[in-house]
Amino acid sequence: MMIKRTFLLLPLLMLMLLTGCATTPEPYNYDALLAAKPRSILVIPPLNESLEVNASYIDLSTLSRPLAEKGYYVFPVAVIENFMKENGLPTPDEMNQVPLDKLQENTGADSVLYIRISDWGQKYTLLDSTTVVRSHVRLVDARTGALLWDADASAVQSGSNSSGGILEALVAAAITQIIGDITDMTPSVARLANAQAINNPQRGLLNGPYAPPQHPQ
Repeated sequence: MMIKRTFLLLPLLMLMLLTGCATTPEPYNYDALLAAKPRSILVIPPLNESLEVNASYIDLSTLSRPLAEKGYYVFPVAVIENFMKENGLPTPDEMNQVPLDKLQENTGADSVLYIRISDWGQKYTLLDSTTVVRSHVRLVDARTGALLWDADASAVQSGSNSSGGILEALVAAAITQIIGDITDMTPSVARLANAQAINNPQRGLLNGPYAPPQHPQ
């Protein structure tokens, strides 16, 4: 009898375990962001840990628009970059070392966005190619250094869509690699990654003070 009862309970236990593994992620804690109420964002050129030398500046060019569309004043990234270079900071690594109080003193920014790129570029295999962008974004209070918001920005785009046999896949991959050598797909993939991170319904950046009012449906 005990053996039969045990077998009857096994499916129920398995269901409980599977349900526990499928729990949704906890909502992001926005308390610090709501308390700070930043109106402006200063974007520091990203730290680049990938092998692509141009990743930092390509990624930088894709951040202003989605941040502005969320309702924040974004300091012109080219102006800030040139200002830092003129003051003896020629590389993103050095720019990321500037103390927050100096940034706030010289720009008046309410918050500073730091980015760390971990993976970037077009990757080729025998039968396929992908364009990968992965980074971590971190918004901090320019006065206190408190973390206001952070997120992972990630996007992968496949270059080969062949549904035929191996020969067709090989030809498609070769053509994709030739096109990839001519056309850099990383800007569009970076725009997608950053837009998804900033606008994520559960963990995205909250609207700033200049966001257009939301009209009821």
